[in-house]
Amino acid sequence: MSIEDTLAQVELFSEMPRKDLARLAKVTVPKQYKSGEVIVHEGDLGIAFYVVSKGHVEIVRGLGTKDEQVIYTHSPGGFFGEMALFDNQVRSASARAKDDAECLVITKWDFGAEVNSPGSRVAVALLPILARRIRQLNETAATH
Repeated sequence: MSIEDTLAQVELFSEMPRKDLARLAKVTVPKQYKSGEVIVHEGDLGIAFYVVSKGHVEIVRGLGTKDEQVIYTHSPGGFFGEMALFDNQVRSASARAKDDAECLVITKWDFGAEVNSPGSRVAVALLPILARRIRQLNETAATH
């Protein structure tokens, strides 16, 4: 499957016109990760957005500590790294390949260019997704 086709299946990009998907696909880089490999580290500056195209990626707080906690597992079509693109803060969690995985990587600058392009619907599409994620975190926090 092409990068463009993979992006079209991601909820965030599913409403994008094909020409916009083609433009975004040109700046997207596929990257392979081995099982257990850390993709991003909690506390690092976020400079990219990731779409899981193969395998599974765990989002982990306290990676490598006795308090390590897997807070979410993304399957193909899932994405992570979006918060750091908007608030210029460090990563709030680590991401680790649960099994051999591939992610489509879009830099902060290319993602920002897409969000700011005339007629882009990415920012609006992101709002309900982020709201759902916040609700899930609140529910998880309430049960702990």
